[in-house]
Amino acid sequence: MNTQELWKSVLGQIELSISKANFVTWFQNTSILSIKDGTAVISVPNGFAKEWLENKYNHTIIQSIRNFENDIRSIKCVISGPQPTIKSIDAVQPGKISDIRIPLKSQDENHPQQNQARYEQHKANFVQSLPKQATVLFHESNLNPRYTFKDYVVAENNELANAACVAVSNNLGQLYNPLFIYGGVGLGKTHLLQALGNEVKRKHPEKTIKYITSERFTSELVDSIKNQKIDTFKEYYQQIDLLIIDDVQFLSGREKTQHEFFHIFNALYQINKQIVISSDRPPKAIPTLEDRLRSRFEGGMITDISQPNEETRLAILRKKVNEKGITIEDDALRFIAENITQNIREIEGALNRVIAYSEFYKTPLSTALVEKVLSQFIIQSKKKVQVSDIVEVVEKMYSVTQEDLVKKGRKKGISHARQVAVYLMRSELNMSFSSIGEFFGGRDHTTALHAFEKITGDIEKNLRLKSELSTLKDEIYHSKGV
Repeated sequence: MNTQELWKSVLGQIELSISKANFVTWFQNTSILSIKDGTAVISVPNGFAKEWLENKYNHTIIQSIRNFENDIRSIKCVISGPQPTIKSIDAVQPGKISDIRIPLKSQDENHPQQNQARYEQHKANFVQSLPKQATVLFHESNLNPRYTFKDYVVAENNELANAACVAVSNNLGQLYNPLFIYGGVGLGKTHLLQALGNEVKRKHPEKTIKYITSERFTSELVDSIKNQKIDTFKEYYQQIDLLIIDDVQFLSGREKTQHEFFHIFNALYQINKQIVISSDRPPKAIPTLEDRLRSRFEGGMITDISQPNEETRLAILRKKVNEKGITIEDDALRFIAENITQNIREIEGALNRVIAYSEFYKTPLSTALVEKVLSQFIIQSKKKVQVSDIVEVVEKMYSVTQEDLVKKGRKKGISHARQVAVYLMRSELNMSFSSIGEFFGGRDHTTALHAFEKITGDIEKNLRLKSELSTLKDEIYHSKGV
């Protein structure tokens, strides 16, 4: 196996273990340059990627490489190769910042030239204040052109979310504002958000678009405060025509970031600029989120993306195979669709693993090969779940403690969380209602039965509850190392 084939196989495994957004951000345009004395030297496009791969993903990379090369003990990242769309500060030539014009439609409409000149100066000052090795140019849209509506597989689980994004792309700031999309990890939220941004960019190249994760937003904010450029930071964000914030749940507990985001949100909303937000849960289930932000999020349209059914999973696999231009038995694809059920990312990762194995061993992509390659992965995905796993994710989702769940009381929020926990213990562990009742403070089995029947009856008519359960199940199985 040469280094190119090795790295392709390694990436196939890593893709299974991290979010798609992080995979694209940190592992795109990377490769293995050499292997010597137990160290793999990895080429990365910039200093930011070098820092993250060496510090955050060091263990993940080594573990994945050792599945193919046992003698690897460490990795070293070096900056080399092309830097396609995200440029470091050092890559910008003097004077080029002013070439990028951001429309300024603000306070003084009678002096547009002065406004633009003032804003360009703010922008240049802010860019110069950012750490050169750790931040991309703040005016980058961060859009990946590979994500489009055309390549998005639409089915019952994401039909409404897709329709809302298409509608927003045609009516910025007018129809659904804000648009809030939630769902479990690996279900295609990032693809849909990026597709929306790319569609607006295609139709309106003059518009200023910003796609950013809440973690990156926080990082930029911290840099601005540290360099005393917070006013420039706020003014830049308040000029954006389409702001897309991914994984907004990570703002939870960050009071200063929430405070600044609230004012940016208000400024954009008041002048009909479009805001699109994603999360792994609905606004009401995000813990330690300011009430005023929660209220803003709930003031627009809220829609969810749930787990795809088997036919949708099969359609996704067929589309991926067609994109890659490979031939594989349909029964093999169906085997993957039947056995890899948690989310789309795992489905794609399983397919990539099979393809990498086939290419390395020069073996046809048959059903027998798929079963062989994925057998261990499927066994791992069916590891036994414990009661403690269910309690842990319910506590996190609904901001309650085990003591709250067990003690007597009928507070609405706690009561709902308890009913959900009962439902999961029955559906995922097949516990008896007597055992469930005993766990929850010695309650009668009929109380547990009632809770289970209530949630079961509400699932089909309450889409939000359905998505919450999907997210909880996804977190339960991921907490088991799946």
